[in-house]
Amino acid sequence: MNRLIVINVVGLTEALIGEHTPAIAAFRQRGAFAHVLPALPAVTCTAQSNYLTGAPPSAHGIVGNGWYHRELAEVQFWKQSNHLVAGEKIWDDLRARLPGFTCAQLFWWYNMYSRADYSITPRPLYPADGRKVFDIHTWPYDLRPAIKRDLGEFPFFGFWGPSAGVQSPLGGPDVTSRWIAAAAKWIEEKYHPTLNLVYLPHLDYNLQRHGPFAPATPPGRPALNPAILPDLRAIDAIVGDLIQYFEQQACRVVLLSEYGITNVQHAIPLNRLFREKGWLAIKDELGRETLDAGASRVFAVADHQVAHIYLNDRSLLAEVRTLVRATAGVDQVLGAAEITAAGLDHPRTGQLIAIAAEDAWFSYYYWLDDARAPDFARTVDIHRKPGYDPAELFLDPRLRLPKLQIAWRLLQKRLGFRMLMDLIPLDASLVKGSHGRRPADPLDWPVFLTNQPQLLRVNRLESTDVYHALVRHVLRADA
Repeated sequence: MNRLIVINVVGLTEALIGEHTPAIAAFRQRGAFAHVLPALPAVTCTAQSNYLTGAPPSAHGIVGNGWYHRELAEVQFWKQSNHLVAGEKIWDDLRARLPGFTCAQLFWWYNMYSRADYSITPRPLYPADGRKVFDIHTWPYDLRPAIKRDLGEFPFFGFWGPSAGVQSPLGGPDVTSRWIAAAAKWIEEKYHPTLNLVYLPHLDYNLQRHGPFAPATPPGRPALNPAILPDLRAIDAIVGDLIQYFEQQACRVVLLSEYGITNVQHAIPLNRLFREKGWLAIKDELGRETLDAGASRVFAVADHQVAHIYLNDRSLLAEVRTLVRATAGVDQVLGAAEITAAGLDHPRTGQLIAIAAEDAWFSYYYWLDDARAPDFARTVDIHRKPGYDPAELFLDPRLRLPKLQIAWRLLQKRLGFRMLMDLIPLDASLVKGSHGRRPADPLDWPVFLTNQPQLLRVNRLESTDVYHALVRHVLRADA
C-alpha cells in the first residue's frame, strides 16, 4: 500500500504550465503528464464525481453543479450530501482491498456524510434569527475546533465572491488556497491518511474574471492574459511547497484539474427567450420577480457553458429545440439520443441540453427589467439562484465608494439590523472566462501529472479513467 496525495489545482491546463509555474513545470518534467478528456459537463461536481466513482453521470447522477429536483419542483445548486452521488467511491473500493486504508477529503465537493475518514468542507451556520455565520463542517466533529485553533478561522470570504482571488482588507488573493494547503499538512501530521484529496481553487477566480488569454493575434494561440500571471505564480508557490513537503513524507503525488477555462465574449439568457415566448411562470414577490419552475412550461438551468432545459409541457419539445438551436452563441442542442450517447441519461437530466460555443456561456437571468430582479440577484447567494452566477465574483462597478458601502452593511449586521449585501452587478458581460463544454484544443483540457511515470503510460485519460489511475497509485508497488 502506497500513500498518495491528489492536489486538485482547479483550472490548471497545459496552456498555463510554463515560465510562470516553474515548480509545476519541473514536476511535469521529472514525472509523467496526460490530458484528461473533460467530463460533460466540465464543471466541478460532475468532474469530481467522475474521478471518484469511475462512472459517468448516467450512473452516479451528478449531471451538473445543480439541477431541477422534479419531486420538489425546485432548482437547487451546490448541495453537499455525498448521498446524492450514487455508486461506490474510491475510498470504499480501496478500504475493501487494503486493511488500514484511510482517506482525507479536503474541500472536494459532496464532502458531507461520505465514508471518508477525515473531511473538511465550507459550511455556514444559519441561526434561527436569520444570521449567516461563516464556518466549516468537519468529520469527525472534533476536527473543527482543533484545526481552527491551530490554523485560525477558515477565510470564507476568499472562497467565493468579490473578495475571492483579490487583495482585500481581510487577506491576500490566495488566502483560501493557502489555508487549505496548511490543512493538508495538518491532517498529514495528525493522521497520515493513505489517500489525501486536496482542493485548491485559487486559479478559478481570476480565470473567470479576466479570461486566461489576451485577445488573439494570428497566427497561433494567444498569449496568456497578463492579469492572471500573479495567480499562476501564487498557485505555483503553494503547489510547489506541497509537492516538496509530501514527497518528504514518502507520499506519491498527483496533480489534477477538473476543467480548463477559455475566454468568453457574451452570455446567452435562455430564460429570457423562453419568457418572451410565454413559457416561463413568473411570480410577483413583494414587487420582485421570482421564477416558478414548477409552474413553467419550459425553463433552463444554466451551469456555465451547459444548460439543462426542462419541459413541463413536452408538446413544446420540437419548438424549443428549434428555437435554442437557432440562438446566437449556442453550439449544440442534445436530444434524448445524444444525451444517452454522452453518458448523461439520468432522471435528473433535462429533456434537452444546450451547449454553448467556446466563446459563450449561459446566464440564469429571466427578468426583463433590472428593477424587478429578485433581491438575491444582487447578492452572493449560490443556493437561492436557479442557476450559476459568475457575476458574484464582481462588485457592481456602478457603486460609488463600494468599500464604504461594504463597511456600512457590515456595521448594520453587527448592530443586529436586517440588511442586504446587495453589491453584485446584474451585468453578465463582465465575465471573461468560462468552462463546461469540451474545448477544441487539448491545451485547454484538464491535466493529470504524477511523480510516478511508470504508472501513467498514456497521454490521454477519459475522465472516468482518472479513478483507475488513482487506484493504481495506491495499489501498485512499482518503485
